[in-house]
This record gives sequence, structure tokens and C-alpha cells, in this order.
Amino acid sequence: MAKPLALQLYTLREDVYPGGNNLPNVLKTVAEIGYAGVETAGLHGYDPKEIAKIAADLGLTICAAHVGVPDSETVKRIADEQAILGNKRVIGGFGPNEFETLDAIKAAAARFQRAHELLKPYGMTFGFHNHWWEFDKLRGDDRYIYDILLEEAPDVFSELDVYWCAYGKADPVEVLSKHGSRIPLLHIKDGMLVEGDHTHTAVGSGKLNMPAIIGAADPTVLQWLIVELDACATDMLEAVKKSYRYLVDKGLGTGSR
Repeated sequence: MAKPLALQLYTLREDVYPGGNNLPNVLKTVAEIGYAGVETAGLHGYDPKEIAKIAADLGLTICAAHVGVPDSETVKRIADEQAILGNKRVIGGFGPNEFETLDAIKAAAARFQRAHELLKPYGMTFGFHNHWWEFDKLRGDDRYIYDILLEEAPDVFSELDVYWCAYGKADPVEVLSKHGSRIPLLHIKDGMLVEGDHTHTAVGSGKLNMPAIIGAADPTVLQWLIVELDACATDMLEAVKKSYRYLVDKGLGTGSR
């Protein structure tokens, strides 16, 4: 069964910041395209009550939020805001400098696990988002850093970014086949997989085999397909529209149009 489509709002950040179309207008645009939900990356000064109402009026679900890794000092503020938004999935991650040694990887995983434990009383879960560096391997260890993080943080879920997984020279199909029980969210992005090039294409216009990748997910675990394009050589809004149309027309995702 095809899963609902959301857009990571970071994709349209140029339209969110001051001078752009602003967040309420971006939400309206996303709903008009047909996306069923959004994943936030900050509210850019807007009141969460206002954003929650706008999203609800547009029929958009706030399915996840990138907020960093909660700790004892930030968890209440984060949880209170997400509760207003109606979101129960909190996402964070670390840069490559946090994963240079096995001890560092385990320390990062401990912070992920602690974030989960802090959020649990609020009825929320914590997951980490990957880039390509989580698919490096330490010398003498056959495991990806990604594998170690999942082993060391057993209650944390993965929001697998399928493009960065492939860019890191791992096979997203194999990763999903192995870890599908831990992957309720997929970041769907596409591109040409050119080393050193961090721009993306509309989904369906790049090198990734999206039917195979999405088909490898555990359908009883996967909840959302979240389109995210970090940068694009073409017009970003047009790429967002093309990505939606491709995923719906191929029967890979669902929306309202």
C-alpha cells in the first residue's frame, strides 16, 4: 500500500525566510500541490499555534520535525512546541566529526538513546537523520557507522535519507532490507550521484531506483515518504511539483491530487 507524501520544508527554505513567500504561504503552496503532510525545520519566528491551525485548515499533517538532539535542558521546550503542532516524531543528527572513532560513535548513539528516553514521557519518539558520512566504515570494522548507531541506540528509529545513503556508496535496498523494522520515515531525494556534487534533481529524474528502494521498506513499519531536496540546479518549486507527480503517478506515494 502506497504511503502518504510529505515535504521537508527545508526544501523551500528560500520561500520561508524573510523576503520569501513566508511559512504560511509555503504551507498553502505545498497543500495545493497535493502533499499530505510536511516535516518542519524550524518555525522561523511563527507561533506554533498559528502554524498548527494553518496546517490543519489546509489538511496537512505535521508528520515530523527536525529540531536537533534534545537534552535535559531543551526537551521540555521542544516537546511542548511539538505537542502544539500535533507531532510525535522528533528528528536530529550529527556532523561527521562526531563519528571519527568507535568511542565517539558510541557516545553519539548514547545521546540519541537519551533523547528518546527524555521524549518518551511526552509520548514522543526520537529518530536520527543520516547524511553520507554515516555510511563510512572504521578501519578494521565491516559495519557502517549507521549500523553501529542502530545497535547502540536500540530504541531510536532511523529516518533514512535514501540519496545520501547511495551517495555514501551503500545500497538503500540492502539497508532497508536489513533495518526495515527501524525505518518508519524515508527521506526521498534524487540526483546524479556525482562525487563532490551535492545538488539534487526532481525525484524520478536522477539515478536512484525509487520503485525498488521504496518497495524494499517494511510496509508495516513505514509511515511516510518525505521529499527533501537540499539544493537543485533547476527551479526548486518546479522540482517539488515534479517529485510529487512522479511518486503519485508511479503509485509509490499518495496525496490529495
